[in-house]
Amino acid sequence: MSLRVIGAGFGRTGTLSLKVALEKLGFGPCHHMKEVMKNQDQTEWFHRASKGEKVDWHKVFEEYQSAVDWPAVAYYEELADEFPNAKIILGIRDTDAWYQSVKETIYTVIPNFPKWIRLVLPRANKALDMINRTVWIREFSGRFEDKEFAVDVFNNHIELVKKIIPAERLLIHSAKEGWQPLCDFLGVPVPNEPYPWINESINFKRNLRIIIAMKWLPAILVIVLLLGLFYL
Repeated sequence: MSLRVIGAGFGRTGTLSLKVALEKLGFGPCHHMKEVMKNQDQTEWFHRASKGEKVDWHKVFEEYQSAVDWPAVAYYEELADEFPNAKIILGIRDTDAWYQSVKETIYTVIPNFPKWIRLVLPRANKALDMINRTVWIREFSGRFEDKEFAVDVFNNHIELVKKIIPAERLLIHSAKEGWQPLCDFLGVPVPNEPYPWINESINFKRNLRIIIAMKWLPAILVIVLLLGLFYL
């Protein structure tokens, strides 16, 4: 199996909807950050890549026909060269909406992730380190909280992709445009169903609240233990 479609759009530009759409169109499985988080080999490969080590992209994506979202998008130029027959899709979104979405979701994970979990689960620690290196350092130079800087990075990325990738190989796509431009670009029929519109912000924020609550689990266990010692 070889990559047939490579996503070049940053996370939170409709990448999960695009993943589902590509899989419905026959370009699955589609690689996404979700795949990395549940696959130990993927975590390891992208952690190595984040440190500048050379990885075999054909091995990384041997089970996938398409790839969207971070961390793959950070290496879109390498992947475009490595898979010369793959088509490139650049997901776009209103810049203010994009920044606010990222700030309220994926940017909040690392600072709120319980340190004790990172200590007892090395794989989780490695995954978070990979995300930090790949997204917040590589893409945003550690300055994502500077909105003007982050938005400039976002806009400059779009212009760079348009400059690097030949026009005949590139589709600039917004989820609001739906199936038609995507299907025309990929040369497949338009499905007789609505374009997938997956807004994971609600679930993401709910899961984040659970993660934050887990920060206090060790302290709660200590209190319960002490109460048991004194009152039992």
